[in-house]
Amino acid sequence: MLIAASVASLAVVLPSSPAFAANPRIMFTKVVVDPSGKDTTANSQLVREVATLKNTTSKAITLTNWTVRDKSNHVYKFGTFTLGAGKSVRLHTGKGANTSTDRYWGLGWYVWNNTGDAAYVRDASGRAVDSCSWGNVDVKYC
Repeated sequence: MLIAASVASLAVVLPSSPAFAANPRIMFTKVVVDPSGKDTTANSQLVREVATLKNTTSKAITLTNWTVRDKSNHVYKFGTFTLGAGKSVRLHTGKGANTSTDRYWGLGWYVWNNTGDAAYVRDASGRAVDSCSWGNVDVKYC
């Protein structure tokens, strides 16, 4: 009996290793995968393909040198940019003038695959911060 009691009290708890924090400081909230309208590579359509990121903290976060990428490793790298506390920024695939709420990848082709893809955000040190994946959708709420 003494042995059984000792063995029972030696339960080992292994920590789980989630890829991302439960409440990441920067997170995807929405990805417009397939903007409505004509399927064309005109910039007017490309700017409608958008990934939205939100700062979930009560402090501004510097996103300089942070990256957003897809499964095919198309990579957007933030230049000098700070996202205010609780604020969101939209990353457009096409070309445009960067502002405090909208950033532009400057591409002439679509990034997010309509039949399934994933968006990943990494900090300036390359650490995974958040991701959002989807199947065959037009818009994904993350």
